[in-house]
Amino acid sequence: MVHFRLRSGVLLYTLVVLFPQLCLGIRSIPTRETNTGAVEVPNGFRFSEAPDYRNGRDCPVSTTNGRSVSSCDPSLVHIAMTLDSEYLRGSIAAVHSVLKHASCPESIFFHFVAAEFDPASPRVLTQLVRSTFPSLNFKVYIFREDTVINLISSSIRQALENPLNYARNYLGDMLDLCVDRVIYLDSDIVVVDDIHKLWNTALSGSRVIGAPEYCHANFTQYFTSVFWSDPLMSGTFSSARRKPCYFNTGVMVMDLVRWREGDYKRRIEKWMEIQKKTRIYELGSLPPFLLVFAGDVEAIDHRWNQHGLGGDNVRGSCRSLHPGPVSLLHWSGKGKPWVRLDAKKPCKLDHLWEPYDLYISNSKGYYYARHDHQSMGFFTGSSYL
Repeated sequence: MVHFRLRSGVLLYTLVVLFPQLCLGIRSIPTRETNTGAVEVPNGFRFSEAPDYRNGRDCPVSTTNGRSVSSCDPSLVHIAMTLDSEYLRGSIAAVHSVLKHASCPESIFFHFVAAEFDPASPRVLTQLVRSTFPSLNFKVYIFREDTVINLISSSIRQALENPLNYARNYLGDMLDLCVDRVIYLDSDIVVVDDIHKLWNTALSGSRVIGAPEYCHANFTQYFTSVFWSDPLMSGTFSSARRKPCYFNTGVMVMDLVRWREGDYKRRIEKWMEIQKKTRIYELGSLPPFLLVFAGDVEAIDHRWNQHGLGGDNVRGSCRSLHPGPVSLLHWSGKGKPWVRLDAKKPCKLDHLWEPYDLYISNSKGYYYARHDHQSMGFFTGSSYL
């Protein structure tokens, strides 16, 4: 059994209440170490410390003047992701990939949403992120599952019923009002290009979100015959500005000002309420987004979501890349690269994910990552070290 000891000195822990009905924000990170100096957290999670990626000369100058980085800094790129024990390994790899390829990694602010009752508590997850990325600008929000639990219907795969899948619906409420735009990323992705390119996507007209669209996909398969036979429900798409096309919600650029003004959270919830009464789709959190936004999405180059690498939602079989350049790889579907790699049954493309994996496994004989900072307090980003 591993015995933990607290660092000497007083450890600061501040719990900031943000929208009590939805979430809490954690702004400080307590630290634990083994007596050998190795980073250690409960539930067996161990990750090596990532390289310290720094801004180049041409990056925007922060307005904080050396103070703690605020999410209201206008020079920041905002990225939102979920954080939970099941997909933690994927989330850490995703963050690592974003930083590694970013032209201005210190100008990125991560907003992590953690489940209230995850086996690894939000406090532990916060600690783990800080130990893995000591100079990262980030904040962890606690998502109260009772916000959405009564709106979730059964799906073709149990993992799709996780309340945390619906947290992106509430980003407009959770994030500070000064955050007017955010990139939402799933946990099963790696970015192999500069994320600033995606951030600079213009949302034309009054469009609220941008995402790669796939108009060749059979759009009708995402809804049941009950939906299509009802003229009122199926007529939803007739008012769209253009043909409704499938898009994957795992990579989105979101205008949070327009999101809040249009109360899109409530628009999505209304469709979920209908689904509870009359089954109009089989998948989880995707169809409500399609019902609200399909046909009115800013089309982003397909290179930013090479999705489906996890196979379908039943077998999780191997897939190949779509034709064209690649900026983001997405293992949507049942199969996840870390699971297949550990089982020694990887798909060919899973090896593209592996270089970003910071997980430490005893069975592989890896050394634990050392953590040599003398104290932990409020996270401050680039001025932290």
